[in-house]
Amino acid sequence: MLGPRLGTLVGRLRGRADNPSGDPPRRSNPDAVVDCAVYVNGRREPGRPHYTDAYARSRRGRHAFVWLGLHDPDAAVMAAVGRVFGLDELIVEQALADGHRPTVQRHGPVTLLVLRTAAYVAQGELTATSEVVDTGDVMVLLGDRFVVTVRHGASGALAPVRHDVQDRPSLLAEGPWAVAYAVTARMVDLYLEVAAHLERDLERAEESVFAPDRNADIQQIYQLKRELVEFKRAVLPLQEPLRVLVAGHQDGPPPGLRRWYVDVEGRLTRAVDRITSYDELLNSMLQARLAQLAVDQNNDMRKIAAWAAIAATQTAVAGVYGMNFTHMPELAWRYGYWAALGLMATAAIVLHRLFRRSGWL
Repeated sequence: MLGPRLGTLVGRLRGRADNPSGDPPRRSNPDAVVDCAVYVNGRREPGRPHYTDAYARSRRGRHAFVWLGLHDPDAAVMAAVGRVFGLDELIVEQALADGHRPTVQRHGPVTLLVLRTAAYVAQGELTATSEVVDTGDVMVLLGDRFVVTVRHGASGALAPVRHDVQDRPSLLAEGPWAVAYAVTARMVDLYLEVAAHLERDLERAEESVFAPDRNADIQQIYQLKRELVEFKRAVLPLQEPLRVLVAGHQDGPPPGLRRWYVDVEGRLTRAVDRITSYDELLNSMLQARLAQLAVDQNNDMRKIAAWAAIAATQTAVAGVYGMNFTHMPELAWRYGYWAALGLMATAAIVLHRLFRRSGWL
């Protein structure tokens, strides 16, 4: 019995030697944690503590909350976060999946705000397979003393949001809903940026559709249409959640932040108007290109019909004089063969000029 006790005693002595102060060892955040900070009266506390310690510290202080940022967490990390912050099991399951529709939901004391991210992928040349819009999602979990942001996908990084909002302590003093506003504003700004890039792509596609050589590929236009549809799915559904937040329900943002949400709603409306106009323009371009193809096919058919008529005259003359009846005019004529060839050539030249004059050739 002395051996195990002696080993335990030696281990404790070694621990005290490594940590003379006697404080508990520091825990490290998982790799999925992008950042974790405690904010008191709108200002960030020094350090990057473990989210468990940060949440405990925020609950001890007045006007304090913790902002935990996660990127593509796995089930184990999300379950641990859920236990610390008292998240509902349904919220934890939703936070693990991506592709959600923008919405705002209330789960007991926690509000779930789902936003879609968007980013423009620059292409050297637009083709029938060019993917110019990359989308993801970010979930904002809001409690009384915490806000947890869970991001899926490569687009919509929130580091710039954190840096910008930390320079506005008066805004952060409003609590977790200030972070939700900053994240929502960032997403809407990204929508406007992507819309500006798409506008330039549409201008290039429009020029190719109505160019004299008409070299526009209809598959390229259709691919732009598909990318715009994906962009619409990210932007348009956000209108209803923002209306709910602006309406000023009891569980929504505090009165001091509602005017900021109204501003975001106005910018979102501009983005929606642009996307709607782009959609209509793409539909017009598709219809115009289809009409051009129909006209080109009609022109081709007229050319084919004109040449077929010219060839038919030669066939008719050759067929008549190839019947080999005994009593036929000019069969015994010395110049009958050359006269038949001349008749065929004359008919071909006359028909060709007539068709050229009418625009068929």
